[in-house]
Amino acid sequence: MNSSILRLLGVLSLTVLAACGTPTTESASPSVVPGYEGVEDEGFFIQPVDAELLSADRARQEVDYAADDAPGTIVIDTFARKLYHVQENGRAMRYAIAVGREGLSFRGSGVIGRKAKWPSWQPTANMIRTRPDLYAEYAGGRAGGLDNPLGARALYLYRGGRDSMFRIHGTIQNETIGHATSAGCIRLFNQDAIDLYDKVDTGTRVKVRSLEESIAIEGPYMDDAYGRAVPETPENIAQKPLDEQRMVEQEAAKVEAAAKQAEIDAKAAAKADKKRLSACKRKGIDAVDCPPLPEMTTADAGSTSVEAKLDAASNG
Repeated sequence: MNSSILRLLGVLSLTVLAACGTPTTESASPSVVPGYEGVEDEGFFIQPVDAELLSADRARQEVDYAADDAPGTIVIDTFARKLYHVQENGRAMRYAIAVGREGLSFRGSGVIGRKAKWPSWQPTANMIRTRPDLYAEYAGGRAGGLDNPLGARALYLYRGGRDSMFRIHGTIQNETIGHATSAGCIRLFNQDAIDLYDKVDTGTRVKVRSLEESIAIEGPYMDDAYGRAVPETPENIAQKPLDEQRMVEQEAAKVEAAAKQAEIDAKAAAKADKKRLSACKRKGIDAVDCPPLPEMTTADAGSTSVEAKLDAASNG
């Protein structure tokens, strides 16, 4: 495999493996939920969040809060994939999150030691040592922006006065919210990351629940067929294999459609080639010297203008 291909694979892999986030881009959605519109921020335009990605209570909302955490605390449940900002009078603002490997590595409490808008990102020494092909060129850091793994905002969790490397941050990869991901800490929609950032100060306490605490407060959770965290109810358990089967059938239908199209294209190409050789024969051109036709669509291949295309190819 040559160096240019390796470099391309490295860039593509970076979008999957970058610590505490995944840089990518996303097209604007035709359906927008209030609070998740496109927004200009610090010179960057954040795309609106597709309404479909905000279904199943993934849009932020104020809810009753059953636990006894103090108002002002940020509580993260990596199992139910929820983040709470606890309010007064038994209420909390709830945000949907995505959780990566780094997000699963922390339990217990810490404090927000630093906040940043459109933060820069730098791979850890361990990341550079284990995957220099992916991370060595970013050893000096990567500037903040729409392609940065940390998104529009980052909250840095400290413990004992030191950076724990645990982050709460935004993401452009909106479709990952509600999922466990291959990399990253705690991701929110960028709109939610901005909302939370504006409501908390450095020194804010952050608590990450254990599995036992999550089950006691939220109840058991499971991944559905699409990889999203949902309550482990009899209904969701029964629905998962049905959705998995539907996904298999949809994928099989795509493969079948692609195979049929490939067959149509092959027949069209063979027909065009036969016409090409016939046209050359009429012009007294040997088959080995017959010039190839320009690339054609399936509709072109069935037309009667092969000789004209051949002339164009010969003159070209």
